[in-house]
Amino acid sequence: MRIPIWLTILAALVGLAVMLVIGLQVVRPNAPLLSNAGFTPDRITPNADGIDDVAIFRYSLARNARVTLTLENQDGREFVFRRNEPRMADDYEVLFSGVVDGYVNEGEQVSGEVLRRLIPDGVYVWRLTAVTDDGETATETGTLTVEDGDAPLPELQNFTVSPRVFTPNQDGIDDRVQINVVLTKDAELSVYLQDENGRQYFVPERQEEVMAGRAGRHSYDYEGGVDLGADPPPDGDYLVIAEARDAVGQEVRQTSQLTLLNGGKPLAQIVPQPSGADVVFVSRPWDDAYAEGKLIEMPHEPGDLNLMAITMPVGDVLVFKLTVENYSGVPIRTTGPEPGTVYSAMDERAATIGHYEASGAWRVGIDCENATSDYPWRWAIGTDENLTLVEDEVTGEVYRYLEPGARSVVWGAVRMTELVEVSNPQACWAGLIHEDVQVANARVGAREVELVPTTAPSDR
Repeated sequence: MRIPIWLTILAALVGLAVMLVIGLQVVRPNAPLLSNAGFTPDRITPNADGIDDVAIFRYSLARNARVTLTLENQDGREFVFRRNEPRMADDYEVLFSGVVDGYVNEGEQVSGEVLRRLIPDGVYVWRLTAVTDDGETATETGTLTVEDGDAPLPELQNFTVSPRVFTPNQDGIDDRVQINVVLTKDAELSVYLQDENGRQYFVPERQEEVMAGRAGRHSYDYEGGVDLGADPPPDGDYLVIAEARDAVGQEVRQTSQLTLLNGGKPLAQIVPQPSGADVVFVSRPWDDAYAEGKLIEMPHEPGDLNLMAITMPVGDVLVFKLTVENYSGVPIRTTGPEPGTVYSAMDERAATIGHYEASGAWRVGIDCENATSDYPWRWAIGTDENLTLVEDEVTGEVYRYLEPGARSVVWGAVRMTELVEVSNPQACWAGLIHEDVQVANARVGAREVELVPTTAPSDR
């Protein structure tokens, strides 16, 4: 019977492992648990000048153990470099720059949590202790001198995060977080968000007067990546963490709380129709009541869905109707005027009837070739009946949102009061505007509109 090759290889590996274990026992049958421990050199000047900034600490372990390395000054104060860390039997070396686990002196006020800190100048007794799982213990000691250390900490002062509740969805309300911190000495500075699972989201620094890594005030502007088309971090509670690390390895941290809500990239469209016009355009006679705020009725006749050119008298109203859909995962904000509003002249704007542009708000706009600005006539993307109203508890202002997955029919009208002979007929069309962000849908449903002058009755 032929033995499979994989059994032969496995047997060889097992045999090799046994021989290695036996060999180690033969070579070092009674080797001390801990040996050859010490610093080279035994004097350092940790000031980042490139000369004697670090020493190498070496030691050998004969068996697996947990090791602790401490340094004690002449006053009996102990500083920890390694505490109860597991190590396998082997030879070790590590660079030491005089930086140990963070500590604060009695009565000292430090801006931030000290993670790593340089020990003060002086002569230290170092102590390396190794303890095996079965209780065997070994200790070695020696001395180390520290001189000319760059002791000042890279403190983080005036650390602020505003607002504390952050909604990165481009609705113009709490879309951005402003983070500011003052660094007291030159150091590497990083700012990031950290969730409850430890995942980190780094925040880029604004390029302002103080260069990165230099002492001074540093500012961060964070919008969750939405402005770049990326998805923001998931909704939830986060730590905002600022960390500074100076040239000798001292580290200081500041933290603050931040809550992220309703985050996401807003996406909406003027819904394309399977047949007929995507944007209904019709003409209707002018009614003076429109100038007093009367709303025009929504077009609803079957014939209104045609794609034919429109011929209408100067002074009548051009009426439109379309459907808006929010196909994103976040609510989208809108502002007035409400659907059905009639602009009483071609030079009238939303601002003249009390509805100003609002950064982050979505509105439907109508534009024509003879208009003096882009999408001069605008409407909210829904009525209060199909929008969600949210009141700001501080200001009392009410914001209106179209919920994710929702649709809304929008209509309105413009009185066509100006006839430009050189551009008649003209094209008119609709757009979906995300104000101060983008025109999400441009030149939708373009239709030819011809204006004809009205003839005054002749005297008889």
